[in-house]
Amino acid sequence: MKDRLQKILSARGVASRRRAEEMITAGKVLVNGTVATLGQCADPDIDKIVVDGNPLPAHEGYVYIMLHKPRGVVTTLSDEKGRPNAAQLVADCGQRVWPIGRLDMDSEGLLLFTNDGAFSQDVAHPRSQVDKRYLVWVREFAPEKEAALGKRITLDGYTIAKPEIKLRWADGPKACIEVTIHEGRNRQVRRMCVQAGLKVVRLLRIAEGRLELGKLAPGAWRNLTPAEIEALKQDGK
Repeated sequence: MKDRLQKILSARGVASRRRAEEMITAGKVLVNGTVATLGQCADPDIDKIVVDGNPLPAHEGYVYIMLHKPRGVVTTLSDEKGRPNAAQLVADCGQRVWPIGRLDMDSEGLLLFTNDGAFSQDVAHPRSQVDKRYLVWVREFAPEKEAALGKRITLDGYTIAKPEIKLRWADGPKACIEVTIHEGRNRQVRRMCVQAGLKVVRLLRIAEGRLELGKLAPGAWRNLTPAEIEALKQDGK
């Protein structure tokens, strides 16, 4: 079946879709002996695709992974500053995979990895609105600030859907709040807390759609079950 070249290269683990576009633009991709152009489509089962002098790798099957990203690890495939990155923690999965969405360096918890481009797009795209649930430990807590956290606010010109807020416990100015959001804007929960006047001490993602982090230890990963994969696909529709 024909598809865009950058999508094919990404699905076969050659490079990220953005990097694949750069390689095509640089003339490093040939289709049936002819230099490919950006936006060109091909059928990997019929057409001869060569990338930087090497044949397109055979498809070895899709991988779907859940990682418990620890605090202090960046969500990148590599880091120019030499900081620990999440890709290093799943490097022994046997295939090149990339993260679906992000968790900032100071946040921790559930982070998905895959080599399935279509699955990644379905789950991560803003239109999917797959719910994401967090535990947020805060300081400077007050009931009125909890109420403010549950309101719709505007971030980068976009008004978020009304989040779901549940107070887990409060001890004076300290509290733990369960927050469920329906998008995945950049540092959304942290920015919501700032606008509500709350200081974030710790942020842990505990669920995405119907998938829960459970007791997976920090730094550990596991393959998703077929039922979990299907549930995420349904959540992303």
